[in-house]
Amino acid sequence: MDAAPTLYTERLILRPLELADADAIQQQFPHWDVVRYLNALVPWPYPADGALIYLRDIALPAIARGEEWHWSIRLKSAPGQLIGNVSLMNEQDNNRGFWLGLKWQGQGLMTEASEAVTAYWFQVLDRAVLRVPKAASNIGSRKLSQRTGMRLIRTEVGNFVSGRCAKELWEITRAEWQQQRYERGHL
Repeated sequence: MDAAPTLYTERLILRPLELADADAIQQQFPHWDVVRYLNALVPWPYPADGALIYLRDIALPAIARGEEWHWSIRLKSAPGQLIGNVSLMNEQDNNRGFWLGLKWQGQGLMTEASEAVTAYWFQVLDRAVLRVPKAASNIGSRKLSQRTGMRLIRTEVGNFVSGRCAKELWEITRAEWQQQRYERGHL
């Protein structure tokens, strides 16, 4: 499959991640309120070269293997500034993840970004189901899943940067996603 394209929403540009994004990620990412609900695989405290190592050794090789798709999130009004990241992963029970810089949270931007990459998942990658794990205490992420038509299918315990806590698994099938789009007039 070809490299992921740049995606556009009403307010956002989602540009495929590249090594040159390391400095911008390093500025926006290592803040407790950004990382606390992320998978415990994220090192904390975040090292000074954490973004470079992540891009060079994890994300970009996974993209090259066709196992993951990662986009930087940028405002159309300020395309030179990376404000977050949204990703798709070909993993069992872990297909989408994201983070957004503190200054841009609570504005519906992640809903836009998530909807764009979810469409890519179902339309371009032709997947049957999208599953997203999250810390049960991550209310913002839970609300995003509810707003976008996902449903809770399982609760268990998981390891996050903030520690061990309840973990939820949310999903939406391609048929449910298509029906939702039809009902909203987005054929």
